[in-house]
Amino acid sequence: MKELKKIIRNFANAKILVVGDLILDEYIWGSVERISPEAPVPVVWAKNNNYLPGGAANVANNIRALGAEVCLVGVVGDDAHAKTLLSELKKKGVETKGIFVERGRRTTLKTRIIAGHQQVVRLDWEHVHNICRDVKNKLLGYIYDNIREFDAVIIEDYGKGLLDRELTEEIIKEANSFKKIVTVDPKEDNFDCYFGATCITPNRKETQNAIRYLRIKDTHNKFKIYKEELFTDADIIEAGNAILEYLQLESLLITLGEQGMRLFEKGRESRYIPTVAQEVFDVSGAGDTVIATFTVALCSGASKLQAAHIANFAAGIVVGKIGTATASRKELLAGLG
Repeated sequence: MKELKKIIRNFANAKILVVGDLILDEYIWGSVERISPEAPVPVVWAKNNNYLPGGAANVANNIRALGAEVCLVGVVGDDAHAKTLLSELKKKGVETKGIFVERGRRTTLKTRIIAGHQQVVRLDWEHVHNICRDVKNKLLGYIYDNIREFDAVIIEDYGKGLLDRELTEEIIKEANSFKKIVTVDPKEDNFDCYFGATCITPNRKETQNAIRYLRIKDTHNKFKIYKEELFTDADIIEAGNAILEYLQLESLLITLGEQGMRLFEKGRESRYIPTVAQEVFDVSGAGDTVIATFTVALCSGASKLQAAHIANFAAGIVVGKIGTATASRKELLAGLG
């Protein structure tokens, strides 16, 4: 614990570049007192609302909450929701010079209506087509010009059209050329783009989908796993080792919800990390917290196992909160005792 605390106190020295799909999260808070006479649905008496950065923007928000510096690279539309998102990011101290506007594109908005502690419904407004060539070139140009300034790059793929194969592979190649840490929160349809990353952080479902996807893509029959479902710990270990070897990763961190995490490292036995969450109110955004904390810890001198333990503590904090939440450096230090 003493060593982990020392690492956390070094977080302020880390500088991270986050590339990914930007989302604006809106929360409408209210209460339910009756059922609508128009349809068998609750009538929510709305009392207030608030906005929070979501997707890759939430990863950046988590990094700032941990005390590290962060620059966000992504795309928004030319609309009011983009202005709201940029305003929220600036309030958090996130650098936004890497965010570009694509005209005609809708900024992704996810509206959650919450009555008491229960989410009633979620509304998504978004465009998910690939970004145009002009915007992609601007984004890549920004990365080329600035990557030397950062300790690590986080690739945050939410499948909203930013991270196609070309862009993902080019980011990893560029980061590796400067010996930067590269961590990926993956989209299962793009798993074969992540060759050579420092670490990817799929959950159980994403790992299952990755197995199916990589098996289809593997024309040389080098991906040696055939299970469709990952029920047991042995299943997770077999899948994790196969993905680690096939993608030539330094490490793989599979998050397992209330069952904790399992860390895989090249040349080592996998390690199981049990959850530390006391109460679970909302798991939304927990994966963002994990990759943000894990990456900042690596940049602050942690081994991958130490980084995974710190990320696990951070995840245990955020799932005890409602809505897209963060864990601060102060909360982490207090949680470690």
